Amino acid sequence: MELPIDYMTLRVIWWLLMGVLLIGFAIMDGYALGTLATLPFVAKTDEERRAVINTVSATWEGNQVWLILGGGAIFAAWPYVYAVSFSGFYLAMFLVLSALILRPVGFKYRSKRPGKAWRNNWDWALFVGGFVPALVFGVAVGNVLQGAPFSLDSDLRITYHDQFLGGLLGLFSPFTVLCGLTSVAMLLLQGATWVSLKIEKGALRDRAITYGVYAALAVIVLYALGGVYLAYGGLGFKVVGDVAVNGPSNPRNAEVVKEAGAWLLNYGTYPWMIAAPVLGFVGTLLALLGLKTKADPWAFIGSSIGVLGIIGSVGVSMFPIILPSTIDARSSLLVWTASSSHTTLFIMLGVTLVFLPIVLLYTAWVYKVLFGRIEVKALKTNPDLY
Repeated sequence: MELPIDYMTLRVIWWLLMGVLLIGFAIMDGYALGTLATLPFVAKTDEERRAVINTVSATWEGNQVWLILGGGAIFAAWPYVYAVSFSGFYLAMFLVLSALILRPVGFKYRSKRPGKAWRNNWDWALFVGGFVPALVFGVAVGNVLQGAPFSLDSDLRITYHDQFLGGLLGLFSPFTVLCGLTSVAMLLLQGATWVSLKIEKGALRDRAITYGVYAALAVIVLYALGGVYLAYGGLGFKVVGDVAVNGPSNPRNAEVVKEAGAWLLNYGTYPWMIAAPVLGFVGTLLALLGLKTKADPWAFIGSSIGVLGIIGSVGVSMFPIILPSTIDARSSLLVWTASSSHTTLFIMLGVTLVFLPIVLLYTAWVYKVLFGRIEVKALKTNPDLY
């Protein structure tokens, strides 16, 4: 039976959907990570810290859906990408999951005892639960941009080399650390704009705005440095020769070579792609202006646009490459060579068109119900607050 959507189009659709899910996670759960990463610094008293925690405690679990959907989409739509990345970056994934586990435990146990040391320790645990994932996610993106040392044989068995065998520290290089710091600053901004939007007006909100301004300036500088590094740091890969965009999936059906500055070639070939980095800068500047003028909704919207642009610029810069190999020119994973079958992608698209709107509608309803600022005095009267 001939499917109504050709294989190439389905591959592009699922590449876009993967980007949507990752950006959705960065925006929705990113504010929770950023909020917790600022917790010990923005909030000074126990009541202030409880107030900050309660800005995210009611929604963080729902936001995890984006992470689960993203991982599931990679597993189902891009099995080769899942196999190579989740195996090669296993220690990084384990570190992220370990840090994320601290979040629900910290929420539940922090206020169970009145001791100052007890609560301070859990506050720092929540800080780790926000800071570490933000850093490691950025480091992972940096490793994708600089290429991973893996190869696939004729039977598509994976062999790992160099930094994978060097353990977790092998994933950290000057460029990947720069990407990690950019990620931290980006999510700190997202968290600060969320706190300024959700917390009652006063000294706590003002401190969140101050940290948000610093984070916005850091995002602009670090993101610009990342662009300079991509242009002049010797990074980049490109596809050579013709690739069968409608052909069967096999990573060894294409050749990818390293070329300095190649990550910027798409902007010359497809000028419309420049919209992604422009949104990264414009959104961050809008967030900065919103924080300066205390226009909280615009600050959060601007920060979210900045997240969309920054993550989107990585995707459009690399297209059609998903994960390049630094070891073997015929092992890199492309949109055209690393997807599931034509039929699988079509069936999954149908399921997505049914269930993704349900997720979006439910999420919108939850945020409508929970709309409003957290008041410190409510901590004493509302039994539902942590």
